[in-house]
Amino acid sequence: MSAAHQVATRGVVFIHSAPTSLCPHVAWALESALGHEVRLEWAPQPASPRLQRTEAAWVGPAGTGARIASALRGWGDIRYEITEEPSPGVDGSRWAHTPTLGIHHTWTAANGDAVIHEDRIRSAGAGPRSRRGEPPASDRRPARWPVGSRTRTLPVCR
Repeated sequence: MSAAHQVATRGVVFIHSAPTSLCPHVAWALESALGHEVRLEWAPQPASPRLQRTEAAWVGPAGTGARIASALRGWGDIRYEITEEPSPGVDGSRWAHTPTLGIHHTWTAANGDAVIHEDRIRSAGAGPRSRRGEPPASDRRPARWPVGSRTRTLPVCR
C-alpha cells in the first residue's frame, strides 16, 4: 500500500512506570517508531519514588502501535500500555506490559470492547500440554472458566 493510500489512525502511549535512567531511552525508542522528535513530560510515580511516568498521544498509519510495542518490547523494568484506535478496515489494538507478566496484545472493536478471537479461546480451553502435545493426565477434564473473577495481579502503577 502506498503512503498516499495508508489509513491514518491515532493512539496513546502510557508509560506507567520507568526508572529515571531509562526515560531518555524510552523517548528515543518512541522517536524511532514514530519517525519524528518526541517531547515527553515525565512526572514522579506516586507508587514508587524512584520511578517516573508519562503519556504521549500519537498519529500515524495503521500499525504504528505495533511498531511502538516492538520498540519497547523486552524492556523488563517498565510498565506501559499502548492503544491504537480502530480505523476503516483495521481493528484497534491495545498492548500492555508489566515486568512480571510480560507483554499482552488484544484487538479492540470500534466501541472499545476487547475482541477475543476463536483461536485464543480454543488454546485457553485446551489447557497445558506436554512436549508431545498431550494434556497432563491430571488435567484431562473440561476446563472450568472463572468468568468475571479477579485477576491475580492488578497494576498498582496505573
